[in-house]
Amino acid sequence: MAKIGLEIHCQLTKLESKLFCSCKANYRGLEPNTNICPICVGLPGSLPRLNKSGVEKATLISLALNCIIPPKISFYRKNYFYPDLPKNYQITQFDAYGHTSMGKNGKITVDGKEIKIRRIQLEEDPGRLIYEGSSEKTQITLVDYNRAGTPLVEIVTEPDFENPKQVRVFLNILVDLLENLGVSDPTLEGAVRADGNVSIEGGNKVEIKNVSSFHDLEKAVHFEITRQQSLIDRGIPVELETRQWDEHRKITVSARSKEEEQDYRYFLEGDIPWVILNPQHIQNLKNKMPESISSKRDRYVAQYNIPEQVADILSSDKFYSDLFEQAHNKINAKEIANIITTDLMGFVDTNEKRQKLKLNSQHLNDLANAIMTNKITRNSAKIALQEIVNTGKSLSVVISELDLSHVFDESALFVIIDQVIKEHESAVNEVKEKPETINFLVGKVMQKTKGKADPTLTLELLKKKLVS
Repeated sequence: MAKIGLEIHCQLTKLESKLFCSCKANYRGLEPNTNICPICVGLPGSLPRLNKSGVEKATLISLALNCIIPPKISFYRKNYFYPDLPKNYQITQFDAYGHTSMGKNGKITVDGKEIKIRRIQLEEDPGRLIYEGSSEKTQITLVDYNRAGTPLVEIVTEPDFENPKQVRVFLNILVDLLENLGVSDPTLEGAVRADGNVSIEGGNKVEIKNVSSFHDLEKAVHFEITRQQSLIDRGIPVELETRQWDEHRKITVSARSKEEEQDYRYFLEGDIPWVILNPQHIQNLKNKMPESISSKRDRYVAQYNIPEQVADILSSDKFYSDLFEQAHNKINAKEIANIITTDLMGFVDTNEKRQKLKLNSQHLNDLANAIMTNKITRNSAKIALQEIVNTGKSLSVVISELDLSHVFDESALFVIIDQVIKEHESAVNEVKEKPETINFLVGKVMQKTKGKADPTLTLELLKKKLVS
């Protein structure tokens, strides 16, 4: 039986500055090695100063994951030598003298199974290694320290996952939770990264690193389970090691032997004093936490009668749930939820499109009201929505410019219905034996009116014609 654990690294992208200095936390798009200072690279005499907001964001994550938060926290130096670590040590947390990291013993439920959180620690991100060259012989490694010192929360789970699918589902739930808390933007490159730890039947643990996406991590875990099982079946011991995911060959490859905790020679960071966590301050943070995703979902179902599947999709995406909250009222809430989940999410399916979105809450409110009062058909509403997304024009202007007004006039509809009946005599003859054929004729009327006819009225009129 496989045992799978995760180490998730979440950048606190909503902070303005790094964890121990005033350099920008947002290093993206900057020229390499321009977002650094003596503290970032650990020059002699430089002194780190802890970012208070970083501690608060980490506290929010610990609260959301149902963790125990200690009365005081401390920081340690984790010593190892690697090109992306300019100081040759990382300032992180380590429970050497009891519980002094941000949180421990938390949990998340995934498909009815409880996944335990071993610990949550606040630390600094290392720099970035950039590889150039088309092959191993010509490849060179470049180092960019702009990221070094970026505020990071590491979330370590117990090995409670039983299969790769649970891993992916857990990560999706966690990302939604982090986004809902407002601590991180998971759509940013490298903002949320995960490593896997896999062992079989009590054998040695293998760490999987350098996986670019949750989808690939699921594949990597699946491959590693298969690889280890194959070794065990042949009587070959599984090595304790760190392996990297080769996304081109879809396999894991050995990177180095796995370090143990003692190899890092942890010791207390003498330049950062112990931090007392005031219980009242923690309670104030808890009181200000945004509504949880599960609470939103239940409220949408109970208060607005939104279907559970729609409520689940809507509540789990902070961008769209915020838009929904701004746009709806008690009467049109269900209609707006349907518009967002059925059409808008399809039109705006990337972060780039979200940033360029010209639609606002008033547009959604107007569109829902127009549908509910039969001023526009659902098909025409979809056309109007696409135009509003692209242009930001008001609904009334879009309806006028694209001629999307609803066709209500019965006499006008009868003319079109007569045309359809003449053009599709075979279908008309089938209606008596196969009543559902009438839906085909309704579709043809909708086609001729470019979706502007009221489908319910069209069906009624067709029945009258065919019965008479």
